[in-house]
Amino acid sequence: MASNCAPIADIAPTDAQSFGIAELSGEFGITPRALRFYEEEGLIAPARDGATRVYSRRDRFRVGWILQGKAMGFGLDEIAELLDLYDVGDGGASQRAVTVLRCRAKAEHLSQRMAELQTMIDHLGSFADRLEAAGA
Repeated sequence: MASNCAPIADIAPTDAQSFGIAELSGEFGITPRALRFYEEEGLIAPARDGATRVYSRRDRFRVGWILQGKAMGFGLDEIAELLDLYDVGDGGASQRAVTVLRCRAKAEHLSQRMAELQTMIDHLGSFADRLEAAGA
């Protein structure tokens, strides 16, 4: 099931079915504490073998989604919603569709913000030029 959930971050192929905390944190370049935090937030759900956490392929894919979502500026609540959409039983179609919509909306918002920032930069430069000219 989780193998059909294509992560948005590149994850190296593996035949392994389970992963330890050191292995998973090393692969993604994050701390074990970060993995435990994602577990506390309900984003991943490793099994337990005594006190040892055992991460599944599903957890591994979800970590990839979490990290990519964070890199794109999504909050953990938004990431959780996108992750949960995989479980609606349509092979990830809803997850992909909603993710596309959210990414496009975020890109549009950032484009608007970038235009606003460029306008502000232009105004600052013009104001500085006027101040310099007045002092000359």
